[in-house]
Amino acid sequence: MASSRPSSHANVAQRVVRNVSTLAQLQADADVSVGRHQRLIERLTTLMASPWTLLTIVVLVAAWVGLNTLAPSASFRRPDPPPFQWLQGAVSLAALLVTLMVLATQRRLAQRASRRGDLELQVNLLSEQKAAKLIALLEELRRDLPSVRDRVDPVANAMTEAVDPRAVLSVIDAEDDTSTKGQP
Repeated sequence: MASSRPSSHANVAQRVVRNVSTLAQLQADADVSVGRHQRLIERLTTLMASPWTLLTIVVLVAAWVGLNTLAPSASFRRPDPPPFQWLQGAVSLAALLVTLMVLATQRRLAQRASRRGDLELQVNLLSEQKAAKLIALLEELRRDLPSVRDRVDPVANAMTEAVDPRAVLSVIDAEDDTSTKGQP
């Protein structure tokens, strides 16, 4: 018995490594399917989210306002006199572009999360079916063993039935409808 333990631990470890490798391969496959434009948008979004970008923008805006405020005292013409319409336009355009980049990145991440959720649901449904089958087999074994008292176990009987995902979803939807009716 002691000799079977290391091999069973090795088998479990091999399965874990295989599962992690499979998940990594699925992730790599999803990343390969991303186009150049999407990659560029995601790199720019990552760059825009850095503290250095914030610092750079603050310095540039302060320099622009300072230049336009101090230009007359240095006998220069103001390139963008207050209320700084060019600066406002540039900031508005930058805000629009950043918003669109973030939305594009979030859309792809949401698609990935949805796909991962579908995979998790499939695995959970399969696990639930396996558990129901195991309970049914154990109940059958319990009934067939002469040394074990035969009795009816309503909980075990209920657990042998696989859960219908549509029924669960309809209960969740009904619960959501009930909870939202009380809110304006």
